[in-house]
Amino acid sequence: MKNYRVKVNGIDYEVSIELISESEANAAAPVAAPSAAPAAAAPAGGEKVNAPMPGTILDVKVAEGQAVKAGDVIMILEAMKMENEILAPCDGKVSGLAVSKGSTVETGTLLCAIA
Repeated sequence: MKNYRVKVNGIDYEVSIELISESEANAAAPVAAPSAAPAAAAPAGGEKVNAPMPGTILDVKVAEGQAVKAGDVIMILEAMKMENEILAPCDGKVSGLAVSKGSTVETGTLLCAIA
């Protein structure tokens, strides 16, 4: 067991680290849960809007074919008890909605495309 002192944002912390064998590490490694839904294919053309973090879609503010401007709120993603606005990265029309209200998403999951 080795002890280290680390400073994070000006605060000192003491950390103890124990070296374990590879077999012990593999036995203790968490198993990834299967994805709740298969990944949707990206619509042809347009800019993809992907989830920046894992979470739950609380609200979808746009509809298929709706015109949006860069910076418009298109979805609300809840992650760690915080509501995060997902913004349109460009002007265009929503050409594909890959999620709906209540969907659980992982980082990088396709949310929609804007063409």
